[in-house]
Amino acid sequence: MNRVENVSRRSLLKGFAGMGGLVLGMQITPESLMSATAKSGSHASSRFKPNIWLALQKNGDLTIVTHRSEMGTGCRTSLPMIVADEMEADWKRVAIEQAIGDEKYGSQNTDGSRSVRNFYQTMRVAGASARQMLEAAAAKRWGVSAEECTAKNHFIVHESGKKLGFGELAEIAADLPIPPQEKLTFKEKKDWRYVGTAMPMTDLEDIVTGKAKFGLDVELEGMKYASIERCPVVGGKVISFDPTDALTVTGVDEVVEIPAAKPPFRYQALGGVAVIGSSTWAVLQGREKLRIKWDRGENVIYNSDTYRTQLEATAGKPGVVVREEGDVDKVFASDAKTHEAAYYTPHLAHAAMEPLAATARAKEDTCELWAPTQNPQAARDEAANALGLDKKKVICNVTLLGGGFGRKSKPDYCAEAAILSRKLGNLPVRVVWTREDDMRHGYYHACAALNLKAAVDENGSPTAWRQRTVFPTIGWIFGDTSNRGSAGELGQGFSDLAFSVPNLRVEVGKTKTHVRVGWLRSVANIYHAFAVHSFADELAHLAGRDPLEYMLELIGKERHVDMSKVEYPNYDQPLEIYPIDTGRLAKTLTLAATKIGWGRKLPKGRGLGLAVHRSFLTYVASAVEVEVTKAGKLTIPRIEMAVDCGLYVNRDRVISQMEGAAVFGTGLAMMGEITAREGAIVEGNFMDHLIPRINEAPIQTNVHIIENSAPPAGVGEPGVPPVPPALTNAIFAATGKRVRELPLSKVDLGWS
Repeated sequence: MNRVENVSRRSLLKGFAGMGGLVLGMQITPESLMSATAKSGSHASSRFKPNIWLALQKNGDLTIVTHRSEMGTGCRTSLPMIVADEMEADWKRVAIEQAIGDEKYGSQNTDGSRSVRNFYQTMRVAGASARQMLEAAAAKRWGVSAEECTAKNHFIVHESGKKLGFGELAEIAADLPIPPQEKLTFKEKKDWRYVGTAMPMTDLEDIVTGKAKFGLDVELEGMKYASIERCPVVGGKVISFDPTDALTVTGVDEVVEIPAAKPPFRYQALGGVAVIGSSTWAVLQGREKLRIKWDRGENVIYNSDTYRTQLEATAGKPGVVVREEGDVDKVFASDAKTHEAAYYTPHLAHAAMEPLAATARAKEDTCELWAPTQNPQAARDEAANALGLDKKKVICNVTLLGGGFGRKSKPDYCAEAAILSRKLGNLPVRVVWTREDDMRHGYYHACAALNLKAAVDENGSPTAWRQRTVFPTIGWIFGDTSNRGSAGELGQGFSDLAFSVPNLRVEVGKTKTHVRVGWLRSVANIYHAFAVHSFADELAHLAGRDPLEYMLELIGKERHVDMSKVEYPNYDQPLEIYPIDTGRLAKTLTLAATKIGWGRKLPKGRGLGLAVHRSFLTYVASAVEVEVTKAGKLTIPRIEMAVDCGLYVNRDRVISQMEGAAVFGTGLAMMGEITAREGAIVEGNFMDHLIPRINEAPIQTNVHIIENSAPPAGVGEPGVPPVPPALTNAIFAATGKRVRELPLSKVDLGWS
């Protein structure tokens, strides 16, 4: 539910106090955000305090608060667009203010592709309430009926033609009651001014001219700088250290120990030895001179090669059944023809262009943070835990983020800054992570081994399908000791298989976790989509059939997949509103295939590949064209991306996210890999953890948006999963070489 509250005369938020105009706040709960059924007289849960969404000054300037973090997805622009559109505000008069971390805004964890889908209606209600109050204010001033007054581009216009600016009505509106939500009227789609258009990002000019403020741009008077040497192995701790040589470096003030984190690690500061001084350069030089003796702990046994062998062995054995339809064993025991294949994907790093940084000023009973964080509420909470403070005593200010991909929703680096500021007697401290720190102390995307088997009929169509996945679970960092993937992870492209197969079994195997595993852009969908859509393409070619026609047959007739017998979170949304719709899946696949010119004859060395995947409630298909020389050099002339995300707010950002997903997906497929040796991460920088250069990225990416009236769904992540399998399927079409493991840098693609 949502409830708007008029807080014009109250000083609830810094910056809005005493404005003398119209200030609207809202109480929200996370349930049923797609509906507006709250009673204006009801009291919201005490969990959510009143919070400000917009403020209109007497001069007509409008400030809209955005509570989600900006890292290139455009949510800092898109959410205010919804408010301004429904309010009928002039976008040129809008200023955007970034919210601090606080529950009053609902969830601020900017990941999971949830900003628009979870807050579309919330923002719409805020804008509609303000519009109707301004219309009522004009009616009061003119002595007419509100029905005769209409908001239009920052004015209220009367039927007679006279009009008043929003600012002229701010004080009158501030004294009016909030209209009950059942009395709100929303603009029809034909009247939308901003929603559905291509709007430039609010901060774009500042970003490209170097004026935008990121985490490393925060400067405070008297600020110190810190760099931390952490144990190379998760769970390790300091036995002893000698700071003598480090303290000889000019600019180094002191060296202090941060206690080691204890399991479950969650978002705790890992611990280690911090060098603190007057400049980043000084503390980095001092850190190199530290002499530390480590107890590397139990995870020192972790080696990627042996762990892969264990994963693959587990994937070859029966696992825990999480979905079953029909009788797979009976079909496999018959004389039916079968095909089986094993797939593997490695750990991945987020490798955002901006390494981690956080600044803190911790006093005895308060703390203030400045950080490029996706999750300011968690940053505040983690700092409070580290300092023994009530979280209400901690403020987290959010800067722009130079990329995130999920890493910056885990605020261990914020806790480090808070701890060090307290140790320094409350001086402000900026903690700076190097690229090597970022690579070697991350929350890694899980490696995974998968085994798929199908029985097929005389046409090559599957009559039974069994798929098994094994990977280290994210739940381990939160204390989960089950040693297997959660329903949420399995529901990302595996337990929610949308194929029409009469006999189906989905299984998960168990394995221990030895590094911090965390969500990375599209999470488990990456390895699940790679295996499932590679296997489907294999079956098509084994049957001698066209892969597009085969995939459409697999998807089957238009229907909503029945998940009633499966533990399936559906990205925390009800299936009644967001079903698994095979009609949308097939339409998206067909569009991408059409745009790539599917079916045209190509010479050997050139090929086309397809994949389609539903994730974060959105349907995306990738059609990839490749060229592979006889020596195995790969180029990608073109990718066609078709996306059905339901209602969207900013067309430009949808296109941008799909284009970015094409680069991100091909990059991780071609060269993404993180490995461990004796518990320590091997890769440290871009010389050994490669990302695509401009001559390696797709040359051309075209994005095609399917228009429909479905509820808004995710955009930031769903473009990634279909790209790797579409790429490797295209490589098979070009060379005849089937790729079952990533990255491609470890595979010989040469042909003769």
